[in-house]
Amino acid sequence: MLEKMNLKNRFTNMKTMTSQEKKRAVGEFLINNSLYILLVLAIIGIQIYDPRFLSLPSIVNIISLSAANLPIALGIAGCIILTGTDLSAGRIVGVTACVAASLLQASGYAGKMFPGLATMPIFLVFLIIVAIGALVGFINGFCTAKFKLHPFIVTLATQLITYGVLLIYLMQGTNNGQSISGLDSKFSNFITGSFLRIGNTSFPNYLIYVAVITVIMWFVWNKTAFGKNMFAVGSNPEAANVSGVNVSRTIILVFVLAGVMYGITGFIEAARIGSNSAATGLNYELDAIAACVIGGVSFVGGIGKIRGVITGVLLLRIIFVGLTFLSIDSNMQYIIKGLIILVACAIDMRKYLVRK
Repeated sequence: MLEKMNLKNRFTNMKTMTSQEKKRAVGEFLINNSLYILLVLAIIGIQIYDPRFLSLPSIVNIISLSAANLPIALGIAGCIILTGTDLSAGRIVGVTACVAASLLQASGYAGKMFPGLATMPIFLVFLIIVAIGALVGFINGFCTAKFKLHPFIVTLATQLITYGVLLIYLMQGTNNGQSISGLDSKFSNFITGSFLRIGNTSFPNYLIYVAVITVIMWFVWNKTAFGKNMFAVGSNPEAANVSGVNVSRTIILVFVLAGVMYGITGFIEAARIGSNSAATGLNYELDAIAACVIGGVSFVGGIGKIRGVITGVLLLRIIFVGLTFLSIDSNMQYIIKGLIILVACAIDMRKYLVRK
């Protein structure tokens, strides 16, 4: 109802504007939405160049890749809403993916990391993975809240620590630093098995799991006291504290929830990739941050929506898949990714200054 009233007010205001004011309003709209406009134009251009780009198999591939990266983006989004970030996210994904893979290798696999360990139940491994992610998230949140350190510094430190732990873990058992593969078929089918098939195109099971997780996150953000406190702390921590919000506890819980999301991402990636190494999770946090900023999650704090994160992840994945269709060098994609983050942050800051 409120959105309808706002649209009605905007329409009324447009009718009473002078031509100069209308031009200024249109200019503001184009600038504020320039990134979306460019992305849409890029999609149209890629489709014209290669009509296979928006074919059913390609669309399902884009949706599947987006879903696999959505939990980590939802986790980082909460940190950004607190005017922070999380540089450790990708390495947490790497650790949890490798741990999950090592515990769920097939019993008869010749290169099993722990030969004397039977394949563990999938749900038990899931709980272990979530606990690992939550633990690192707790450390990030505790150091940020209690020691008043900036999340950039804290998560940079835990990124390095987590990567070191991952390298040490990969040397355990008979693995000797090699990739972990030979996963149990039950685990692979649980994650990457198909719940729907149209012709030769299959929809992986993890699409359902991610959809459920997204609905839960929407509920947590919008319908719980914790979600309201998160946005309050992100907007103005001093005012939130005066209002009775436990700021430190809220910050810690946001990072713990983010860690859980990273663990879930790692659990999915373990089966989706099938062969996990020290490179698993590398730079995942960059994609997630870019997707969040594109989706309207503001670094000034207190602003962000679940649907915006979904949109950002989807648009970013469309562009990356499109670059592959255009045969753009993978190294060049890092440059494009950096430019997208830079432009998105610049537009976000401009919106903030205009509001002030």
